Amino acid sequence: MIAEFGEKRRVPINYEQIPEPFVQAILAAEDSRYFDHGGIDFKGLARAAFQLASTGRIKTGGSTITMQVARNYLLTLERTFIRKFKEIILSLQMERQLSKKEILELYVNKIYLGNRAYGIQAAANVYYGRDIDQLTLAELAMIAGLPKAPSAYNPLANPPRALERRNWILARMQRLGYIDSSQMAEAQQAPITAAYHGADIELYAPYIAEMVRSDLLSRYGESIYIDGFNAYTTIRSADQRAANQAVVAGLMAYELRHGYRGAEQQWDASLTEQQYLDKLRQIPSYASLEPAVVLAVSDPKAELQNASLLLRTGELVELNWDGISWARPFKSVNSRGPEPTQAAQVLAKGDLVRLLQTDKGWVLRQIPQVQSALVSLSTKNGAIRALVGGFSFQQSKFNRVVQGTRQPGSNFKPFVYTAALASGFTPASIINDAPVVFEDKNLESSWRPENYSKEFFGPTRFREALYKSRNLVSIRILRTLGVKPTLEYIQRFGFDGSRLPKNLSLALGSADVTPLELATGYAVFANGGFKVEPYWLERVTDRRGDELYQAQPMTVCEGCIYVPEPDQTGEDASLTELDTPPLEQELQEGETLTSLPLAPRIIDEQTAYLINNIMQDVIKRGTGRKAGKLGRKDLAGKTGTTNDLKDAWFSGFNRDLVASVWVGFDQPQTLGRREFGSTAALPIWIDYMEQALQGLPEAPLIPPQGIVSVRIDPETGLLAYPGQKNAIFEVFRKQDVPTAAAVRQGASASQDSSEDLF
Repeated sequence: MIAEFGEKRRVPINYEQIPEPFVQAILAAEDSRYFDHGGIDFKGLARAAFQLASTGRIKTGGSTITMQVARNYLLTLERTFIRKFKEIILSLQMERQLSKKEILELYVNKIYLGNRAYGIQAAANVYYGRDIDQLTLAELAMIAGLPKAPSAYNPLANPPRALERRNWILARMQRLGYIDSSQMAEAQQAPITAAYHGADIELYAPYIAEMVRSDLLSRYGESIYIDGFNAYTTIRSADQRAANQAVVAGLMAYELRHGYRGAEQQWDASLTEQQYLDKLRQIPSYASLEPAVVLAVSDPKAELQNASLLLRTGELVELNWDGISWARPFKSVNSRGPEPTQAAQVLAKGDLVRLLQTDKGWVLRQIPQVQSALVSLSTKNGAIRALVGGFSFQQSKFNRVVQGTRQPGSNFKPFVYTAALASGFTPASIINDAPVVFEDKNLESSWRPENYSKEFFGPTRFREALYKSRNLVSIRILRTLGVKPTLEYIQRFGFDGSRLPKNLSLALGSADVTPLELATGYAVFANGGFKVEPYWLERVTDRRGDELYQAQPMTVCEGCIYVPEPDQTGEDASLTELDTPPLEQELQEGETLTSLPLAPRIIDEQTAYLINNIMQDVIKRGTGRKAGKLGRKDLAGKTGTTNDLKDAWFSGFNRDLVASVWVGFDQPQTLGRREFGSTAALPIWIDYMEQALQGLPEAPLIPPQGIVSVRIDPETGLLAYPGQKNAIFEVFRKQDVPTAAAVRQGASASQDSSEDLF
């Protein structure tokens, strides 16, 4: 369970499930002659008529249970004579057509009992966390007292009046002979045990829960809140927990690198502990950060530097120096003050601060101003496995995974490089990394792009340019391809063309994209070239468990033949009279039938293999080397950092799972020196993938037909000459293997040739 939405909680039960003591309690409270009258209590009606005549209003309706059922199901709640007359007529008719048990069953399932609970089973769940047949006599009497005034006699909102009402019902049950004096006395002495029992939320995933709510609302309208729907997502619990922890840990680490901004608030130091506690209870917790107020700080001359703080639970905790000493004053994202030497330099009595509980005890932390987003999905069908839209949903409902469009920087380069591979470039192609000035009519002025290091490296192999993220090479590649055809190629990955720049800045990732769009695009690299659509809603059932919706995701299934499910008539509406669905005995070797729509291939398998192979080098020897700590050989990815270090990215994958991580400020500003994709985003990705891939075997990249490995000269990209010691292996399409060999220093071209294929 990740969330519950709706204004009403209702769990219908039948008459046989109603405990006999509750039937007795509700009759004692509402209608003691219920099983004897024909639906109308004439004494009560006479009393109501007198009130109407003397005051113009009906204060006590004298309604029987049957009359309440008629009103609750069929009429409005207005107190008028006409409505009362209709109520009487309907009650008489109801008594003729339904049994007393059926009417009482309708009653106990419909009545409102406070705290969004409708019906006695829902009330038992809400107030006691148990079913109605598991409650004690005192608890049953408490619920029986609610229909008269769910707010006034609510044991949570008004315990004294609820207790008075309960004991009155117990006494009346005794007078009516339902219970004896000892039972009454024992129940009346029982303490109030009611407490709010909401939905048993087992997994913190509020951003995906809100996406599901919005999705269902668009499909079914407002009925989703009252019809008892159950929605099942594609989220994996373990993956989601790992994502939650990774994002929080990553943002906490950023805060530690940049210093302490001080207390959230400063409360009057003269307040009492109880006054502090009352104020604390109004402060929410965010993620795993708990609010606390400083009660005392150790004397600066004391040998041990610590502080005493009060949590909103009323617990007193000690914060030792290890939990405080990190808090150098924040000056800017690029500057911190000196290291503190005393607790009093960081904390003062009355400070409202945040604490985090760790294995080593409580430590001082602060709510991050920087934000992050993480999304992972199956490369086979686009099923979202984990999604975190920000540091805390309670703090900000803005879902940065699907709503936050930002520039991806170099995280976008693999799409340009894929277009190049599809157009004839090879991993060994040589491109000059040298200064250049562009006069582009789509740009406001002359553009002088440069590498982050401000250096230029001359002729550079295609592979090296990507894993070392060389900007000038990327621009030259795009200029060679042409902006327009490259844009057309890239849009097949699912990007919105209106948010893609129509100039050479596209090569540096100046597009506006969401983390979900990036992850979906990267899935194509991971799955061998197929386009999947992200989805998060697996199925929907009604309150009886009948299926209302079942996802039919486009699925990667090489060798599969798509056979649609038959329609409700038992016939396949998509087949013509001349069509015949393939039979299993007619299948060729390696072919399989599937009723799931097949994901379309958008890049050929050789191109998909080449870009995947190159991106593995990002982790083996490029900007993503930190991911080597995972100890896997099947990982590939790309970092990304935008101008002025405003956005940090890492997107990576193996053959089965892809994940994208973004870190930045909601209002774009620099993250600070040295806050690159490899510094701010990659550690979050690593922490997540370490858990998400745990226990899963490596899925090695298998070269498709037509791919060969050749020894080449790393300087020229040509075939290595015989005996060349610094030769390296490179992969090519067979038809793209270089035909010329590198020249041995001091030798002529005719003396050296090599065609070492493996």
